[in-house]
Amino acid sequence: MWYDFLKKLPVTVHRQKVIGRYIVDFYIHSAALVIELDGSQHVEDPKQRAFDLTRDRWLREQGLEVMRYDNRDVRRNFEGVCLDILRLLRERGLETQL
Repeated sequence: MWYDFLKKLPVTVHRQKVIGRYIVDFYIHSAALVIELDGSQHVEDPKQRAFDLTRDRWLREQGLEVMRYDNRDVRRNFEGVCLDILRLLRERGLETQL
């Protein structure tokens, strides 16, 4: 996702960004957008799900949109995930930059 899409966007995308006491996979400040790529533990482990819910709630309270994509979705439908991210960026007012 990083090398094939996010790195090529005409906006700054931070990898492994510290926000508060959390580390997010990808962060686009200009869109107030956090992108998380989740492995199976995020679905299968109840403790991980609870942590994710708490973290997402806190990030949203900071005014950030949190989007989660399952790693399987990225592998099976890479183009669809990329189009969804582009849609979110446009919704956040970055259409002139894309």
